[in-house]
Amino acid sequence: MKSIMRSILSNSRGNLKDNVHKIISILNDFTEKRLIVQGTIFHGYLIKKGISSQKQIAVKLLIMYLKSGKPNDINQMLKEFDGFNLVVRNCLISANLEWGKLDEARQLFDEMPERNEVSWTAIISGLLRYGRVEEAIWYFERNPFPSLFSWTAAISGLVQNGSSVKAMKLFVEMLQSGVLPNNVTLTSVIRACGELSDFNLGMCVLGLIVKVGFEHDLSVSNSLITFNLRLNDTVSAMTIFNRMQSKDVVSWTAILDMYVQMGELAEARRVFDEMPERNEVSWSTMISRYSQSGDAEEAVNLFIHMVQQGFKPNKSCFASVLSALASLEASVLGKIVHGHILKLGMERDAFIGSSLVDLYCKCGGTKDGRVAFDSILEKNVVCWNSMVGGYSLNNQLEEAKELFDKIPRKDNISWNSLITGYLEYEKFDEVFEVFSDMLLSGERPSKSTFSSVLCACASLASLERGKNLHGKAIKLGFHSDIFVDTALVDMYAKSGDVESSKKIFKRMPKRNEISWTAMIQGLAENGFAEEALAVFEEFEQTKSIAPNELLMLAVLFACSHCGLVDKGLYYFNSMEKVYHIQSNDRHYTCVVDMLSRSGRLSEAEKFILDMPCEPEVQAWAALLSGCKTYRNERMAERVAEKISELAEKNPGGYVLLSNVYASAGRWLDVLHMRKLMKEKGLKKSGGYSWIEVRNQPHFFYSQDGSHNESSEIYGVLELMRSEMVLK
Repeated sequence: MKSIMRSILSNSRGNLKDNVHKIISILNDFTEKRLIVQGTIFHGYLIKKGISSQKQIAVKLLIMYLKSGKPNDINQMLKEFDGFNLVVRNCLISANLEWGKLDEARQLFDEMPERNEVSWTAIISGLLRYGRVEEAIWYFERNPFPSLFSWTAAISGLVQNGSSVKAMKLFVEMLQSGVLPNNVTLTSVIRACGELSDFNLGMCVLGLIVKVGFEHDLSVSNSLITFNLRLNDTVSAMTIFNRMQSKDVVSWTAILDMYVQMGELAEARRVFDEMPERNEVSWSTMISRYSQSGDAEEAVNLFIHMVQQGFKPNKSCFASVLSALASLEASVLGKIVHGHILKLGMERDAFIGSSLVDLYCKCGGTKDGRVAFDSILEKNVVCWNSMVGGYSLNNQLEEAKELFDKIPRKDNISWNSLITGYLEYEKFDEVFEVFSDMLLSGERPSKSTFSSVLCACASLASLERGKNLHGKAIKLGFHSDIFVDTALVDMYAKSGDVESSKKIFKRMPKRNEISWTAMIQGLAENGFAEEALAVFEEFEQTKSIAPNELLMLAVLFACSHCGLVDKGLYYFNSMEKVYHIQSNDRHYTCVVDMLSRSGRLSEAEKFILDMPCEPEVQAWAALLSGCKTYRNERMAERVAEKISELAEKNPGGYVLLSNVYASAGRWLDVLHMRKLMKEKGLKKSGGYSWIEVRNQPHFFYSQDGSHNESSEIYGVLELMRSEMVLK
């Protein structure tokens, strides 16, 4: 910089006047790059050489100081101008508009003894930029210099403020006045057509574009691509893109976004890889789509490449990568990203803050999540819901409830977050209590709410509550919703009302793999295994839905409980070959149970030993149960020994083995197992029965007298027992 200044200022005074354009170029560069320190030094050189007061240079110096926003320097520069100066006044109006001082800008404009086209265009566009449409139009209608620039400023401003109809009317007036549009005008008009979703109007504008010769203009072509995409006309959008003589990052990003919206991630990635240049929007689009489609690792990899290439992530990009990291439970990398966010000062933003809360809570760090939550300056309901959901996810239900009660304005997700937490940790009474409070508050339950509460009913086999919920669902119009209907099928089946479950399933207008699984599982668990298999055969005829792991498990369970071993083995062997489903340990255990129940014990043992994965202790337990049923003592000893070995690795095996020994009547072995359990600090959950009376479940544990009516209950039982003995 010093060498440039010296080369200019070393000339004679006469030569310096000839080099004014070079000085102006330097000042423009300082202004554009906000190099106010260097600009001030250069100003000193100009003063020293006695040319700082030259009119053009002085104006450029004033603009530089106006851009920097330094009042002392601005006032000092204004003294350089004697009397009224139109250019200076226009600069001051533009600066005040840029600073958001609209009233000051209007006052300067109104006090001007004379104005030019720049003055009027500046005040009109400035007011529109801040949404003061009526004031801007008032000035526009009184503009004595209606030029292409003032027309374009008004039309563009109206479109930006959502007044597309007014913009189009103004555009027609402009054409009627004999003023032809430029590329900026046309870009705004095309956007207005898109906002109005008016295809015919867009075609008329397209005709005008061709007539005035802007069909190959870059910005106009980009606008036409966006217009066609808004109308879902991807073919026309691609035709315009392919015909473009030159393309910029906006063109490529528009096509990239098109494929993203279509759900064609592979094509979107192809376009992304072919882009000659990328911007923050194109990077953010791909990262967001990968995160939303479940490919969290690729989303994180792209984010790392983006940062390495020097791009600055925006809020949307940070939120997407934080969501991906939350899915991966990558807390270490999450903290690194959090560090970048802190450097940029974005941590107080509600959008970013709620994503940080979600990240830390999914990684088990509710304390860090709470710190992120407390850092958010203006919390919206999403922030509150994220923290409540985080507490619920980590079984901190008291904290979740306490925070939930503090939410200023709860929405449906707020209630569902708490209900889901109670459901996950089997706090069923609390599920019903929160649901009741939700109804009393006037909040309308969603299909997700009904699914969760019906799941609680199914877990308790609470038929009366389930029927009551069914009635509410019908009343609120959810009787044909696939999620609610599936939950009803499951609830009725688990509550023993198979007929109602079948009725709902049969009238469902649409079914997914979960619906079919619920029906097949429900029939099998209620002893209708053959009917369950008939439903599966019906499912196979649809061919529109592929089975999943849970559905195949339900089928194997049905085969096991109706003795159809060969059919069950056929389905098991078809999982990978026909259905392309990888068998897991639960499927293998189900096959072992199926073989053991039918007495094919040697085959079951060989099947376990040949398993590609470590057998579950439940698989050995199923074989041991078969050994007891078919009195194979020698194999039973081998299996019991294997379960004992597994118990060393998994203490839960002791509980299972104790139960098996008890069912076989081997009480000495039971005592031995209980002793080992006691030494290892294990405790067996007590068995219990329950009955529901007036929507209130009553639980009865073995040798438990804690029920408030236990004496009366046991009295009645004793009376019944004595009468049974007498008879």
